[in-house]
Amino acid sequence: MLVLSGILVMVIGLMLRFNALLVVVAAGFATGLAAGLSINDIVGAIGEAFIKNRYMSLFILILPVIGIMERHGLRERAEILIGKIHAATAGRIFMIYLFVRQVTVALGISMSGVVAMVRPLIAPMSEAAVAQGRPISQRTLDKIRGVAASSDNIGNFFGQNLFLAAGGLLLIKGVMEQLGYTVELTDMVLYGVPTAICAYVVSVIRFFIFDKTIQGYMAQDEADMKAGKLVPNELNILVTPEELEKEGK
Repeated sequence: MLVLSGILVMVIGLMLRFNALLVVVAAGFATGLAAGLSINDIVGAIGEAFIKNRYMSLFILILPVIGIMERHGLRERAEILIGKIHAATAGRIFMIYLFVRQVTVALGISMSGVVAMVRPLIAPMSEAAVAQGRPISQRTLDKIRGVAASSDNIGNFFGQNLFLAAGGLLLIKGVMEQLGYTVELTDMVLYGVPTAICAYVVSVIRFFIFDKTIQGYMAQDEADMKAGKLVPNELNILVTPEELEKEGK
């Protein structure tokens, strides 16, 4: 049971709002010492884990790039583009993106998901498709952004196990072989295909329903605006008159 002391260190450290990195390292040392490892072995294990997973920190480099692109009008250009396509709906955008996300993940191509695609591109495009130049409330925007993020999560979750070198498949193979069962990566991928297809079909139905229901939210926004409960601000987002006064208007 002493080897679980690292969990206790993490819980206490995070509750006291200590530096998260220091808390994780301290928990690693606590677990290692409880397991009877030497300091050199613990440092070696931490270093080996860092080297193997160093690519995980690459997403940090994406953030300033996306910020610069947004500063120079990436979101606005995406909204303008969709505004010119009258047949575009939020649901159709989600369908296309989900398909692309599943295929690219299955091929081992990382699109960085929510950070690089959903926030700067997919969400603004779907918002423009729903609003069509009309004022839109924050509650409606939150609905659209939530479904946009879910399309990325579904595509990534059900697509990643279609890639032969996916970490999840390798972990399953390793565990099964330790238990005495021989499994092939190709077999696991083939078993994952029907699940991925079903997930896509269910999501398409969900996006069709979303296109219908989101118009109800837009109708409610327009009704609230006519009743004076909401007014558009400079970003064409509907807010209460009190909130507009706080913004200095």
